Amino acid sequence: MLLKRLIVCLDVRNGRVTKGVKFKGNVDVGDPVEMAERYSLDGADEMVFYDITASAENRPIDIDMVAAAARRVFVPFTVGGGLRNVGDMRAALLAGADKVSLNSLAVDQPEILRTGALAFGRQCIVLGMDAKRVGVSAQFPSGYEVVTRGGRHPAGLDAVEWAKKAVDLGAGEICLNAIDTDGMRTGYELEITRKIADAVGVPLIASGGAGTVEHLADAFEKAHADAALIASMVHSNEFTCAGIKKDLADTYHIPVRL
Repeated sequence: MLLKRLIVCLDVRNGRVTKGVKFKGNVDVGDPVEMAERYSLDGADEMVFYDITASAENRPIDIDMVAAAARRVFVPFTVGGGLRNVGDMRAALLAGADKVSLNSLAVDQPEILRTGALAFGRQCIVLGMDAKRVGVSAQFPSGYEVVTRGGRHPAGLDAVEWAKKAVDLGAGEICLNAIDTDGMRTGYELEITRKIADAVGVPLIASGGAGTVEHLADAFEKAHADAALIASMVHSNEFTCAGIKKDLADTYHIPVRL
């Protein structure tokens, strides 16, 4: 049985980790490299760094931060934000990242997924997807629409159909962030998570809304996620990665790497 993964997300703005609710009201919570090192030592299976203003500011991702993280973090890590072309992806991977996450760029230029997979291997290409509940319709049969630009721009794409197309193009993993639950700490959006997990043949990371260990167990058991992304739970110092994984194993019998 494959082990379920615990992934810590660090949203970075102006060189600092920030956290908000539904992409708004962000507050400073610390230095990204120091926090990532602490989480990796505490048992996180992977790390994700999102340079959340790079795309809006039309600049590349902070390569110095990527390189600094690579020197001090000894678990796989993904970077996203400000990746504008294959050259930016290559620079991030050469700086030490293990994977790159493509979100708005993939929607604007779907073929970048194929190009990236051919250049670096599909295991390096993560589709980042922000999805918002809009109700079932002919245009959105899943009931969820893809949004881009930090949740500000409706893409007109059904979330499940876009996930399937992205995998066909070359995405080797999907990180699904549900905007309606992001930062709320009331649980993941299980409906769309399960729909996409069951529709694609690549690992699915649940993101947006974890507040308790039970929420992670639900993502694994009820929504069939392969990994769970957390942020507020550990940024607030209410939980540790090691404690979460122990509880997942002991209480919920979820297979994790202890």
